[in-house]
Amino acid sequence: MHGQVPPNGLSSGQGVQLIPLPLHGGQVRAVMQYFAGAPEPFIDLSTGVSPFAYPLVWPPLAKLHCLPEEGEEWALQQVAATAYGVHGPEMVVSGAGSQSLIALLPRLLGVQNACVLGPTYSGHQQAWQSYGVPCAVVEHLWQVQQAARQAGTVCVICNPNNPDGRLLDVQTLAALAQQCAQVGSWLVVDEAFADFGNQSVASLLPHPALVVLRSFGKTYGLPGVRLGFLLATPELAHHARTLQGSWPVGAVALAAGQQALVDTQWLRQAGQQARTAHHRLVDALQKAGFECRGQSTLFTLVTVADAYALWVHLCRHGIVTRRFAEQPHWLRFGLPASESAWHRLERALAAWSGGEPVA
Repeated sequence: MHGQVPPNGLSSGQGVQLIPLPLHGGQVRAVMQYFAGAPEPFIDLSTGVSPFAYPLVWPPLAKLHCLPEEGEEWALQQVAATAYGVHGPEMVVSGAGSQSLIALLPRLLGVQNACVLGPTYSGHQQAWQSYGVPCAVVEHLWQVQQAARQAGTVCVICNPNNPDGRLLDVQTLAALAQQCAQVGSWLVVDEAFADFGNQSVASLLPHPALVVLRSFGKTYGLPGVRLGFLLATPELAHHARTLQGSWPVGAVALAAGQQALVDTQWLRQAGQQARTAHHRLVDALQKAGFECRGQSTLFTLVTVADAYALWVHLCRHGIVTRRFAEQPHWLRFGLPASESAWHRLERALAAWSGGEPVA
């Protein structure tokens, strides 16, 4: 089945990317409109969102009839400070998803140059370039360390990295933050996928050169809530809140954060479920002959000679994965959310590799 072709019959080996590539994961309906007859329900493995959603108790409708109170946001910052291991709520900035806080960074930090360790989440480069800040995407840590020696530079590292799961240890990042502090530069560490691991630099705060980003929706399986956090010194956090203006998060996000972030037992259980599912995913992919990369629990990247052909093959089975225009040999898989989804994925992988279908 390795010779599967795009819907119009042209071989993907011709280098023609005929189906539009979504900017991010998701957008399943937009993708699957090109695959009439694919089995439903469609299975979305194109994001790194946990399939284990927090059992949120939604706020009463009356809460939506009024604007959030300042005390409610402060209470959210308090539970977030405890959850992420910083000294107090004055070091926490809540926002409508970590993407909104990424977009805030150019206004907040006021730098002349940006250096992003890639390949990685494209939103970082886009944020700096949209604000007119030259942004270099480099592939080696030594290049970031070199950029950190230049005053007025921000260095951005996703840890664990998306999409390849690269993970840097806290000691390495601490040394880089100190290097930035010595010359008046910044280190931004995006820990969107860090909640199920033990590698976080948040405990280094307050640090004069360090900013940490955390995502709520990915870990708690509630991306539609739109909630994220920026962690920094009290002074920088205050400045960020001033730039945001009033009511940066709504009543649903306030309720979700206050409930979920204090539920440490659920987080431990979800982490174990995710690790078990990750092992199952890696095992299925390796049995199909793929090389798996990375150390992130919520997704796995595979290297395959023609990722586009595999992507099409999976779409024809009603399964949407994440492909990358600039990395034609990469395909990223999230975690299936049900046994029926697992079985369909395992059957599709068996069909691709030429093995027997999974019962």
